[in-house]
Amino acid sequence: MIGILYICTGKYAIFWKKFFLSAEKFLFPGHEKKYFVFTDAQQLYAEKSHKIQKIYQETLGWPYDTLFRFKMFLGVEEYLKKCDYLLFFNANIVFVDTIGPTILPSETNDGLLAVKHPGFWDKPSSGYLYDRNSGSTAYIPEGDGEHYFMGGFNGGQTAAYLLLIKTLNNNIHTDLDKDVIALWHDESHLNRYLLDKNPKILSPAYGFVEGYDIPFKPKLIVLLKEKYGGHDYLRNISDKKLKHSKISFKKIKSVAKKLSCKLGFLKYRQ
Repeated sequence: MIGILYICTGKYAIFWKKFFLSAEKFLFPGHEKKYFVFTDAQQLYAEKSHKIQKIYQETLGWPYDTLFRFKMFLGVEEYLKKCDYLLFFNANIVFVDTIGPTILPSETNDGLLAVKHPGFWDKPSSGYLYDRNSGSTAYIPEGDGEHYFMGGFNGGQTAAYLLLIKTLNNNIHTDLDKDVIALWHDESHLNRYLLDKNPKILSPAYGFVEGYDIPFKPKLIVLLKEKYGGHDYLRNISDKKLKHSKISFKKIKSVAKKLSCKLGFLKYRQ
């Protein structure tokens, strides 16, 4: 059985129906899947299905909704142990092509899989946004690191992924005890952990940002949050929806170019 880890607290619940329907069509068709949905939504699409385990999770606010994801998962560890594999996906993902067992890692991959970040797949490592703060457990020194992985899709064999979850949860709380938060939260911690591992690496086709121009045929699409009110609205930082019609992709691209061509990163981050 393949366990799907999905968080949609607060306004992020608007993405659930699209995620679920596309996953049922394209994600491991013919294989048993169990959706572990962490949410405070009163009602979810198809929540009565035997495939869905709805777990109450209050909205923690930014950045804790993302930083504490590993702590959330550990709250249902005994259920997760019943799965053969565990995969985490960001809320604003929809699947657009068949994804099958060929993506799953083996012991030679340390039982883990990760996706090359669509904003950095063709960039030198000197441009990666690793956490360079030596006071953080997510610290990666200059000169180290070969890949930059996205935080929005990762997973692995259950035992290996649970070890990742426990380790990163401990690291995050070690940092917090020192009043430190990693540069890009869970993503920074993930990249540090994988630095010493040999994960199965998936291409940016598995992290394709909506509207982004990269030479990969998408297997899934990371939806632009600007179309759903914007980051601050979805995070409950603001009650005002961003008007997508006012966003100039050309302008964003121009600004991103000045910021070391980090367009994919800027559009991707939750």
